[in-house]
Amino acid sequence: QVQLVESGGGSVQAGGSLRLACTFSGDMSQTNFMGWFRQISEQEREGIASMFTRNTDAYYADSVKGRFIISRDDAKKTVYLQMNSLKPEDSGMYLCAAGRVSYSPWWHQAHRYNYWGQGTQVTVSS
Repeated sequence: QVQLVESGGGSVQAGGSLRLACTFSGDMSQTNFMGWFRQISEQEREGIASMFTRNTDAYYADSVKGRFIISRDDAKKTVYLQMNSLKPEDSGMYLCAAGRVSYSPWWHQAHRYNYWGQGTQVTVSS
């Protein structure tokens, strides 16, 4: 059974940085993407960044390109999201996800991810 556990959230002033971490365990063989989403509403999750786990291809929402970096350390079984130049509009609950995405442009579609963590809160003050 796949388990994802996030850490690293917190409160920071605008312009600051945070690094989120997602530690994964279990059989990941049925997944090929791992990413980060932000909870927009009770039903909606916004794709922030995701990466293909078979290589280093990474994908980002336009709103975070040039500011956020997703990376993976397989030895530590951890996926990171380095968040720089944070803005108040980046605030929210960030969730780690893993799933099988058959077409890379669909990376941001939350319903293609079947494993989710509990989330970690990010608050950016102006």
